Formats: sequence, C-alpha cells, structure tokens
Amino acid sequence: MAVPSESAFTDVAGTRIHYRTWGKIGNPGFVLAHGSNAHHEWWRFVAPFLADQFRVAALDHSGNGDSGWRERYSGELFAAEIHAVCEAAALGPRPFVVGHSFGGFTVLEAGHRYGREYGGIVLVDFTVRPPADYTEWGRRAEREGKGARQTRVYADLDAALARFRLIPEQPVRHPDVIHYVARQSLRRVEGGWTWKFDPALFDHLEMGMGQRDKFANLECRSALVLGEHSEDSGAQSADYMAEITAGVLPIVEIPGTHHHLMFDEPLALAMTIKSFALAWLREDREDDMRIALDHALTSG
Repeated sequence: MAVPSESAFTDVAGTRIHYRTWGKIGNPGFVLAHGSNAHHEWWRFVAPFLADQFRVAALDHSGNGDSGWRERYSGELFAAEIHAVCEAAALGPRPFVVGHSFGGFTVLEAGHRYGREYGGIVLVDFTVRPPADYTEWGRRAEREGKGARQTRVYADLDAALARFRLIPEQPVRHPDVIHYVARQSLRRVEGGWTWKFDPALFDHLEMGMGQRDKFANLECRSALVLGEHSEDSGAQSADYMAEITAGVLPIVEIPGTHHHLMFDEPLALAMTIKSFALAWLREDREDDMRIALDHALTSG
C-alpha cells in the first residue's frame, strides 16, 4: 500500500478509461487487466512487486471501477482500451500484458489484434475452450428477454460491504485485503451506496467467436497461470491449450490458490509473472545480439 502510484485517465472511443501506474518510466512495461465486475484494485497487492524492475499500469475496463460506462461493449473496444493504456502510461515498446479471469479474454483479444506490439501475454486463471464448448460471454438481454439490469443501492456503507462476494466464492485467507477491495468496489450515490460496475455490461456484450484460432495464431508469446483449487468454469481447459501448442505453452499452477489467486498468494503470482517477462526479455536481447553480430560479420 505504501508503494507510490499515480491515477490517470485516457480516452477510448469517447469513454474515459481510468488506470493506475507504479514504477519508473523507461523500465520495461506491464499492463494488468481485471476480471468481470472487478477493477484495477484487484492488482493492488501484486503490482508493487513488479514495479522494482518494470513500469506497471493496471486499468479499469469501461463499465468497471472508475472508468466511464458505454451503451454497448465489445471485445474490440476492450482490446483498444488495453492498447491505449499501454501508450498513455508510457509502458515503452513491446509491453507485457496480463489478464485475470474475464480479463484473460480481453487480453487474448488484445493479443489477437496487436500481438506484434507486445512482448508476451499472460493469462491468469483463464483458459481457451474447445469451439464446441464455447458460449458467447454477453448478449444476456437477448437470452433472457429482459431489459437492462439496474444498479442496486444500499442505504449505508456497512450494508453494502456485507454483500460483497467473490465469484466464484472461495476461502478468505486475508480478510483485511478483501475488506479493502470491497470498499474500493463501491461508490456513493443518491440514497446510499452502490457497486462501481455497470450492471448492464453483459446485456449486449459481444466478445466474438474464434477464441481457439485467436490463441493459436497469436503473434506474441503466451503463458498460463492457474489456481490449484480454482472452481471457475473458464479456467478448466489448460490441457486443451497445451494440446494446441504441442505441449510448449508455459503453464504454472500456484499451490494452495483459488480463482482469485492474487488474494491468496500475491507474492507467488507476482514472481511467476515477473519470471515469464524476464525470460522473454532475455530471449529478445539474445536475438538482438545475434542479429547485430550477423550484421557485423556480413558488413565485415
């Protein structure tokens, strides 16, 4: 909590997108994307442990946290938000992109559209399903035939905090962490307190099909981090992802963790993510040295 950070905004397709940064400009960059109905504070206890060697930004996707809301949301817009934050936060060339849960989906979409510009993507407790098992995330209004969901207002802060839940629910290892994140998930409105997320976000959301092909054809490196005891239905297809990559996809399962593993073992998650990025940076520098040497020999 004591590590210095800064709050800022950028505009994407007419909507203000909020993000928070840690670390020095000029260091290699990380951008961190949260899951559904969450916000950048999900990364509060991970980002500072990356910031000693990296410039880090954690964003609030539109419809979440302190960012603006839209009438309709899409995978294309979420990918554009990630890419815009990379530039606005001065993350430098080829930043690393990390997404948790639904954020894994938005990061995959960003990798599909901008992969050549990224050093690699890390999917945290999010897996790509076989096409036969895939269901579009959004279009809730079409499926249920109902109007837009309304924001629930609680008369007082304590009543609202008492309703905070992780989805899926899991054991609480650090109650103070959960209380902090819950408080950051609420905003004051007329009549009391309500959640920061847009309850209608999934009514017309279109993330698009072709998830398997987007992953298989990524033009950047990728890695997968899983919670050992995760019960999230979207994190159960690691074997399928390994099969797609002929077994070479780096997959790390962090012992003793659940779906929201940044609340169980934030240090372990931070060091795992950092290890991927440092290995990829070394690969890039070795490639640059080989190219320079080949050029020198050819010129000589």
